[in-house]
Amino acid sequence: MCGISALLLADSSQAAVSELLESMGLLQHRGQASYLHNASTQAFCDHDAAGIVTCGHKGRLFQCKGNGMVRDVFTPQRLMALTGNMGVAHVRYPTAGTPADSEAQPFYVNSPYGIVMGHNGNLTNDTELRHFLDYDAHRHINTDSDSELLLNIFANNLQKTG
Repeated sequence: MCGISALLLADSSQAAVSELLESMGLLQHRGQASYLHNASTQAFCDHDAAGIVTCGHKGRLFQCKGNGMVRDVFTPQRLMALTGNMGVAHVRYPTAGTPADSEAQPFYVNSPYGIVMGHNGNLTNDTELRHFLDYDAHRHINTDSDSELLLNIFANNLQKTG
């Protein structure tokens, strides 16, 4: 199942990663017991993806994401690198784009600011948006994900308004 969680802890000395990780495990396994009983759908579990982006001191972003189940993507060493008292987490099975590691969310852009976004859903006008971002906004898109398009549309409009 797809899911997004975000967290902002009032105490800036606390780390958000453990609570984000727990939320992702809970979201990923919603309804999975009945889902996994059907052997014909087992192959879809191979395309699950998970990611966490945290925000640390002075707004620095720390990211860890990849294909696989939550328990497989996040090793203790990778989790220790996710510092900060706020973050966004995303877990999914792909319904659009490709199952490539690069399409695991959340996505981020640096311009105009460091912006992170997780998105569930499918955009119906992705061809038009991709054309606009390439030819009019001159923004580089790294994946086939419609979620990355949405993030860049948001960032482009934010940059225009200052």
